[in-house]
Amino acid sequence: MKLIIEILLMGAAVAIAAHLLPGVDVTNFWSAIIAGVLIALANATIGTILRILTFPINFLTLGLVSFIITVLMVLLVDSLMDTFNTEGFFSAMLFAIVLALINMIFSVFSSDKSN
Repeated sequence: MKLIIEILLMGAAVAIAAHLLPGVDVTNFWSAIIAGVLIALANATIGTILRILTFPINFLTLGLVSFIITVLMVLLVDSLMDTFNTEGFFSAMLFAIVLALINMIFSVFSSDKSN
């Protein structure tokens, strides 16, 4: 059940971020859910491999390379989906920032207090 809630929250975060930013377009909520899941999967697989390979540069730039990798994963999902579009690198960069902030807000409200 928790996984379904997390997927729905990620879809809502993608939809909200796309609504707030002029350079990002998502056609409907189902596309937002799919885009959210694909961004999470890309970050978990390809993003992790790239972060391991670029660790020395990432260490020297204080995490900037990790952020650029996240933006590249958003652009990868943009190229995979027709219903999720960004207008370029800077739109994807702003989308990644807003998405992270919205996910942070959602995580405060959806945290499990029983632990």
